[in-house]
Amino acid sequence: MASKHYSNLDLINLVDSFPNAATHPVFHAERLGELSILVHDAHTLGYILPSVTAVLKDTKLSGTHWGFSGKVITLAGETVEERSENIRKTTESWRENGIFDVLRGWRNELYTVYSPKGHEYFRLERSACALFGVVTYGASVHMTAYTASPLKIWVPRRNPEKPTYGGLLDNTVAGGISSGTSVFETLVRESEEEASFPENLIREKARAVGHVSYFYQRMKTAGGEEGLFQPEVQYVYDLEVGNNVIPKPCDDEVQDFKLMDVGQVKAELAKGSFKPNCSLVLLDFFIRHGIITPENEPDYIEIGSRLHRLLEFPTR
Repeated sequence: MASKHYSNLDLINLVDSFPNAATHPVFHAERLGELSILVHDAHTLGYILPSVTAVLKDTKLSGTHWGFSGKVITLAGETVEERSENIRKTTESWRENGIFDVLRGWRNELYTVYSPKGHEYFRLERSACALFGVVTYGASVHMTAYTASPLKIWVPRRNPEKPTYGGLLDNTVAGGISSGTSVFETLVRESEEEASFPENLIREKARAVGHVSYFYQRMKTAGGEEGLFQPEVQYVYDLEVGNNVIPKPCDDEVQDFKLMDVGQVKAELAKGSFKPNCSLVLLDFFIRHGIITPENEPDYIEIGSRLHRLLEFPTR
């Protein structure tokens, strides 16, 4: 049986998989009609599956911190600390009672959920974010390290023992932004931990080149329940390096690094060898560096616009 060949648009569709209100308003309305929404004032913070809503309504499992009005759900608490504590009690109860498989990946790492204008609304355990469909910044600082002449990209292979996407290819550096940590400081830390890049190299040479955003409906390979919602933003950096700079694994995240030319990276993308959201970062890199062009990519405009999806939720 022939292996699947992914087009660039196929790679987008794998990750940006929730219907877009701007381009598919009927599908979006139909899908939204099946869900509950987490709300602060008049602003939607996340989408919640019926299976999660049913558990939220069980006060023995979820406490009395939740308000329900039709499909609208609210979280009690007047301050960031109160709301964070209330949702912590709920999710820890779920974990202790084995309610959701996704919580088996509990990280003891808090992500910030924002209300409009980048104000912190509450902090939530990383593994629980998809249960509430809130915007996350997990593995959200992504950097591509490359040599310029000829253009080659340093590509790591994930540790095969990792519970999610084990053995797949990845971006040179990628790390989640924990609550209270800046984007760039996250990049500095992750560059050292994952690739052994010295701090001074990143501070002097890493360039912010934009972001990638999408609305992912989680597949089984992501771990936990299938179909949970993960709208996500990734901050994107480039790092041009000389032949004397060679990344090396420093923790158990990465098995090894390989310097690949453009043809090799394209071939691995087409085989689906990369962690799905990392494919999008590479497509963005190829567009910015003139490798994907209107002349060689028939879906150029759709791909470019969907790499930078305008999410319907507040962001940082």
